[in-house]
Amino acid sequence: MPKNDSGGAASGCRPLGLARAAAGVLSVLGLVVGLLIGFPAVSQAATSLPCDIYSAAGTPCVAAHSTTRALFASYNGALYQVTRASDGATSDIGLLAQGGYANAGQQDSFCQNTTCRITKVYDQTSRHNDLTPGPAGTSGMGADRGADASEIAVTAGGHKVYGIWVSPGVGYRYTGVASGVAVNGQAEGAYMVASGTHVGSDCCFDYGNAESTPADTGNGHMDAVSIATTCYFSPCTGSGPWVEADMENGMFQGDNGSNTANQGNSSAFVTAVLKNNGQTKYALKGGNSQSGSLSTWWDGALPTRGGYQPMHQEGGIILGTGGDNSNWNRGTFFEGVMVSGYPTDAAENSVQANIVSVGYSGATDVPNGPQGTVTGPGGKCVDAAADDTGGNGTAVQLWDCQTYAEDQHWQHNANGSLSTIGKCLDIVGNGTANGTKVELWDCNGVGGQKWVQQSNGSLLNPQSGRCLDSPSGATANGTRLQIYDCNGSTAQQFSVNGGAPAVGPGSKCLDVAADDTGGNGAAVQLWDCQSYAVDQHWYHRSSGALATLGRCLDIVGNGTANGTQVELWDCNGVGGQNWVQQSDGSLLNPQSGRCLDSPSGATANGTRLQIYDCNGSAAQKFALS
Repeated sequence: MPKNDSGGAASGCRPLGLARAAAGVLSVLGLVVGLLIGFPAVSQAATSLPCDIYSAAGTPCVAAHSTTRALFASYNGALYQVTRASDGATSDIGLLAQGGYANAGQQDSFCQNTTCRITKVYDQTSRHNDLTPGPAGTSGMGADRGADASEIAVTAGGHKVYGIWVSPGVGYRYTGVASGVAVNGQAEGAYMVASGTHVGSDCCFDYGNAESTPADTGNGHMDAVSIATTCYFSPCTGSGPWVEADMENGMFQGDNGSNTANQGNSSAFVTAVLKNNGQTKYALKGGNSQSGSLSTWWDGALPTRGGYQPMHQEGGIILGTGGDNSNWNRGTFFEGVMVSGYPTDAAENSVQANIVSVGYSGATDVPNGPQGTVTGPGGKCVDAAADDTGGNGTAVQLWDCQTYAEDQHWQHNANGSLSTIGKCLDIVGNGTANGTKVELWDCNGVGGQKWVQQSNGSLLNPQSGRCLDSPSGATANGTRLQIYDCNGSTAQQFSVNGGAPAVGPGSKCLDVAADDTGGNGAAVQLWDCQSYAVDQHWYHRSSGALATLGRCLDIVGNGTANGTQVELWDCNGVGGQNWVQQSDGSLLNPQSGRCLDSPSGATANGTRLQIYDCNGSAAQKFALS
């Protein structure tokens, strides 16, 4: 994913930009060859994409949003914009090829060694119905923030792409009346591809038509598709999640709300479909975005409760929130469109077939970048108070581990900082005294933001010489963490499960060939440090093993001789997988008595590493965070 490096050392490796460009060319060539010899082309966008299909059926797209791919075959513009935390700079993330897939490498390069947020999702139609983080509304919630740009990566068309990870407080909106979007009882349709596993029951993970301002203006003033575990009108079948229609003041599954025929959709990727003629009827459909067809959950009358016949849509657009900016729910969004008119079943079936052809794959319910949980005393997780919405000064505490909690997933950066939701684990006032509490704060490189994992499992703050600590070893939810004299007790055992970069000769990073997919025998090498590369984040276990991608840094054949190369292998506890950080910065393998080494001090990308007599040279300096 990050490097396009080969399974060996340096042969065939290219700089990221060239590799990405070459990948686009090869994809186009693959399509041509496929057409000539009759085989399906791999990872190339189809000739007719969702908005082309809808347009041909007489229901053109009036809004089309995606961070993963083009939704028109002719589209070759930006998909979304990211903003860098370090300097506020922005970059528009485009496509690998016209009508193709997102250029995730462009985002990775721009956001290197910092965090980025998605601050705009571009409308691919000519109407410029772009979405930006929404303003505060009458729900009582504050203004929305943009999603962490690297929180969730999946595969589409054979390419790494990023989705929009919606946590409480994240949301997007077109405020006002969007061009071409239905108002006052006009017919419309919408679909989105979202996660059926990263879901919740709070209000509201929606995509579609909403009030022109973030306020609840009454029944029928919204017409948005939702996927959630919200059983607003009981009884419901099962525990969801269900594809529902948010038409304001109700999450509808059928006529007047309840519809036990709706069996729910819980696949990793869900196609959620809503259409509404604005006067008398609407339909809801759901399907697995990876295979199969759509199921029709409702096709009948609009609610007879007051205000829904006819509808009173206002033409705003929301993503990830409710009409009044209720932004407490969670979800993951990949693509969606809104169309003018009431789409045909045939058009919707064709769109579903196109979505399936994309080949979406990957987990959608757990942040999967270089982040990982930090588990502490009592098996609790290091957590930021305020449910994923914490700002400067937010308390850092222990809490039950929750796979979906964005603020429990920390990235251990090359400078030693631990960051989550765009901020760093910080000591209050940059203090050094026993008992000083820790908090979240803007990442600024001060000494109170550096944390080094020790072999005994503690997290040392070098500036204070003290360790992250749970007062008196408390394990209750909400226990506020502090620094205290390092003592090796269970109160100071914090496991950084996401690992950290190991910076070696030439300021290159310890890296696994094969781009985050390394299996047994994958070469371990030097490569430019890439903050987004999962296989450059190493977890130093208490056993002495260094692990990434679920495997360990290993000496080939468990060897001990000078020049024996190192590789990735299943963790099995052999002596060749034990590495001890020395005071001079080297990594000693006690079994062989030799150190991890770059041959002749080489620093080129792809340099295959080995063991060699410990000599204190720069070729053997590998700093663990």
